[in-house]
Amino acid sequence: MANNFVRRGSVVTWTNSTGNNVAAGSVVKMVHTLGVALVDIPNGASGSVAIEGVFEAPKVSAAVFSVGEKLIWDVSDGAFDDSAATPASGDVTGAAIAMRAGADGETTCVVKLTPGNSTVTP
Repeated sequence: MANNFVRRGSVVTWTNSTGNNVAAGSVVKMVHTLGVALVDIPNGASGSVAIEGVFEAPKVSAAVFSVGEKLIWDVSDGAFDDSAATPASGDVTGAAIAMRAGADGETTCVVKLTPGNSTVTP
């Protein structure tokens, strides 16, 4: 093994400075990256956040998308939207793709996190 290997990179330690407690399973925005809290993380505390994997997550009810579509994390709704939506300030595009098609009226979706592939709308 390479002598510069540190560890696998699928989980990071994140310090919650949102002003709110974050429940396990919640999507977490970390600058340009999205993750999923693996544990409850009180405001001001640190905890494990997955930045790789496939997760069920909140979905904008009206969003319609296909498997493989690049999704938008809508920060105001706290849910994933389709790529046809116009991102608003702070929204994250490209941090996840759809692993299951999304239909109008559904409020959850299945996404694959894609770290290092996203942009944040200014």
